[in-house]
Amino acid sequence: MNQKNLLNVDWSLIPAPTDDGAADHLVGMTIPPLSLRATDDTLVTLSDLAGRIVVFAYPRTGEPGKVSLVEDWDMIPGARGCTPQACSFRDLFGELRAAGAAHVFGLSTQSNAYQTEMASRLHLPFPVLSDDKLALTNALRLPTMEIAGLTMIKRLALIIDDARIAHVFYPVFPPDRNAGDVLTWLKDNRVATT
Repeated sequence: MNQKNLLNVDWSLIPAPTDDGAADHLVGMTIPPLSLRATDDTLVTLSDLAGRIVVFAYPRTGEPGKVSLVEDWDMIPGARGCTPQACSFRDLFGELRAAGAAHVFGLSTQSNAYQTEMASRLHLPFPVLSDDKLALTNALRLPTMEIAGLTMIKRLALIIDDARIAHVFYPVFPPDRNAGDVLTWLKDNRVATT
């Protein structure tokens, strides 16, 4: 199936993921000192960053006009919607920062080269991190799915305060509302600044 339009999705036709409990252990975990390559060509070590960080993770962004990874991609619960999710964080980036997010990052297991093209095409104002070696995914035991021989992170969002996970959004559906849900949480759970 060709992915003609990655943004306009009728979510009523897409199966929603269910809460399988795979993220229940994350709140309270400390982020390990691992460096990931970012689309701005830096190495980012989330555990070294002070303040509140938002990290939204997704399985795999598509490319307009390209063939889907598998024919039934849209029918895999939680697979469809990576581009709408990323664009919603792009569109609310200023508000997320104003609500207390010192940093916002995207995260997937796709290569940095793939993500760099996507970040440029979508005009993302924040870096996207590549966990193509599954270092962070395995260290945190993030929920994953296996599709076409690839390990992908199931869609979620993390709020990290000074290297400790404070809140998890999981499962996320529909994906294009995730940034708005994160923004509401940030406004309702502000942290004192020094």
